[in-house]
Amino acid sequence: MSFDRKAVRSPIRGWLVAVLVIAGFAAAGAPARAADFQPLEIVTRNGVQVFSVEMATTDQEKETGLMYRKELADGKGMLFDFNPEQEVSMWMKNTYVSLDMIFIRADGRILRIAENTEPLSTRIISSGGPARAVLEVVAGTAQKYGIRPGDRVGHPLFGSK
Repeated sequence: MSFDRKAVRSPIRGWLVAVLVIAGFAAAGAPARAADFQPLEIVTRNGVQVFSVEMATTDQEKETGLMYRKELADGKGMLFDFNPEQEVSMWMKNTYVSLDMIFIRADGRILRIAENTEPLSTRIISSGGPARAVLEVVAGTAQKYGIRPGDRVGHPLFGSK
């Protein structure tokens, strides 16, 4: 019994092309993600909490944020850089995951925390004062780790880490 190598390759090649095409369409329809992940630390009364954050620095990254994502793992987040320090307003439009929004001053101190934000809401969430950045993490994170206004955030945006 013999076999034709071309006949064997053809179905495999066809299958591989189909998988790549489907993956390409899925990626094209996926929301844009910030490409740069960085460590960020928050010093609380309970100790130091470490997060891995995506950086949102461009206008597009800041406008899209975590929109369209169906999940956000514990310990992950997105850090929005609003340099210079300014009054910041956020919302949850097209955001499916409830978040804690942590508004951070230019000196790295937490100004305010909006906990358990409502998914898909267009209600404006304000910093309540000048903020350099906003850290978005999955809802319940602030309570879970005892994160409070006044706690210090360690990251290069704030001249540390």
